[in-house]
Amino acid sequence: MKHIAKKKFGQNFLKDASIIYAIIQSINPHIDDLIIEIGPGLGALTKPLLENINHLLAIELDRDIVSWMENEYSKKNITIFNEDVLNFNFNQFDKKIRIVGNLPYNISTPILFKCIENISKIKDLHFMLQKEVVDRMIARPSSPEYGRLSVMLQYYFAMEHLVHVPKESFEPQPKVESSFVRLIPYEHYPFIANNIEQFGKIVKDAFSQRRKTIRNTLKSSISENDFQKIGINPQLRAENLSVSDFVKISNYLD
Repeated sequence: MKHIAKKKFGQNFLKDASIIYAIIQSINPHIDDLIIEIGPGLGALTKPLLENINHLLAIELDRDIVSWMENEYSKKNITIFNEDVLNFNFNQFDKKIRIVGNLPYNISTPILFKCIENISKIKDLHFMLQKEVVDRMIARPSSPEYGRLSVMLQYYFAMEHLVHVPKESFEPQPKVESSFVRLIPYEHYPFIANNIEQFGKIVKDAFSQRRKTIRNTLKSSISENDFQKIGINPQLRAENLSVSDFVKISNYLD
């Protein structure tokens, strides 16, 4: 199929056979896995996935690509959902799902937070993302990349960078490098926030002004004396706090 990539959908199609092979090996699909592919595009991952599993579910927003897919694949092998993944109901399935995809970079962060909302249904996630986003996801405290996304994802998932993907691996070629990453929900959380909504608010507020100390960014929630009680220096910035520190603050307020 000759398809002109659409900028509004953030389309860049993977074409490098060696990268595709490495990705499929990383996913390690099994025949009865319930796999959902986000943004299958022209089938770089779809076709090798179908060689390894009984049935694939695919979420694709581009109607032109959906029309092509309906002619390209048998209905007994694939179910296509022509809808926005941000509105997709992941709770409609009885068994845990594996989600894979070369995510549109313009909405990758909202998709990751959507996965957090549906974490009880998820077995694992394997995503192609902008390298900069993956660097932020797996960043350690006190590094420039460490931020709200790091803390929220590290609370829920064990993450691993799997494959570096150069821009030459795509058509059209993006302006940025990419990375393929695995996220596995914790079976037993290393740290447990008693009030998850409050935890998320504390993290968001703390990173709202990165250059300010947490004494200033969190002053509406917690006093300097309270920081001392829980053993956290109020002169630190959000980027200096670990996931467990944020959990400690949240649980103290709870």
